[in-house]
Amino acid sequence: MTTSLSPTLQLAFDLIRRPSVTPEDAGCLELLGERLEKLGFKLERLKFGEVDNLWARKGDQGPLLCFAGHTDVVPPGPAERWDTGAFEPQIDAQGELRGRGAADMKGSLAAMVTAIEGFLEMHPDHQGSIALLLTSDEEGPAVNGTVKVMEHLEARGEKMDWCLVGEPSSTARLGDFIKNGRRGSLGARLLVKGKQGHVAYPHLAANPIHLAAPALAELTAATWDEGNDFFPATSLQISNIQAGTGATNVIPGELEVIFNFRFSTEVTAEELQKRTEALLDRHALDYQLDWTLSGQPFLTAEGRLVEAAQQAILEVTGQPTQLSTAGGTSDGRFIAPSGAQVVELGPINATIHQVNERVRAEDLNLLSQVYQRLISKLLS
Repeated sequence: MTTSLSPTLQLAFDLIRRPSVTPEDAGCLELLGERLEKLGFKLERLKFGEVDNLWARKGDQGPLLCFAGHTDVVPPGPAERWDTGAFEPQIDAQGELRGRGAADMKGSLAAMVTAIEGFLEMHPDHQGSIALLLTSDEEGPAVNGTVKVMEHLEARGEKMDWCLVGEPSSTARLGDFIKNGRRGSLGARLLVKGKQGHVAYPHLAANPIHLAAPALAELTAATWDEGNDFFPATSLQISNIQAGTGATNVIPGELEVIFNFRFSTEVTAEELQKRTEALLDRHALDYQLDWTLSGQPFLTAEGRLVEAAQQAILEVTGQPTQLSTAGGTSDGRFIAPSGAQVVELGPINATIHQVNERVRAEDLNLLSQVYQRLISKLLS
């Protein structure tokens, strides 16, 4: 069956067959590197901790267009729930390519490589440079992947002008949305201290649940900002609350609350921290608060990269695209602070991280065409 596949789909099949669950790469970078080396790319294999990364660049002149992506995938879950093997790619009767990573994001990686191959065949003497930044640590902790590669590049003064991240940005049809930014993510672990005791003698104890409840109510009802033309208002969500020993007659001594801000460019992480701590202080709580900043918000409001992406999608699909900053975080958060224009453009995201992950096979062929048109608009 695979002998009749397009080059993009054949490469996608080869990548999906490799069980590269974070942080394992399972040979994906080697496979991609071999293809790129044949095109004249200089390969730099960068290993940080247990994470394999690849920086591949062709050319030493500006401007520099980089494609960024990840070879790692989330665990497939119970094997019996998959209609086909998670790492046994197949195209079903509906023309959908099934397999873990088909949409997120091995299909995009295949489209990137074949787009570059097609562009170089037509434009061997192109302007500027092309690069790929590939990691196997996007779906996991994301501490030894793209962020470390960016630090490595910054240390030697190597700068991108444009970066296209191949995350699955589309919703109903290929290219209906591209992400030109993402909200920031600020997590917190709040520990409220009380005094354990018997429920029959509350005057001898201090219930941290009761003490914290008014503060939590105020925290969840607060307005942090109004958002702007590109971002919705900042939101706070409590994801976990835990207290007690499991016994029904014991007042707990501590309450743990896990919450997260998804914040816009209208507010900073520091402002959110200060406002939260001031609120807790007003309620006179005995507390400990630990913060984790997963990523700052970023926005590429306009510029050549956004325009090139919009035009390429229109020319290939015949349909316009919309800009969006919705969704979770991506590795774009590590790239944007360098000053590069960043957009995310990839296939439909309806089944990412699900059992029976799939993507329309023809969409990957179209995505390769879109990527190739985009390269041409920027470097020819």
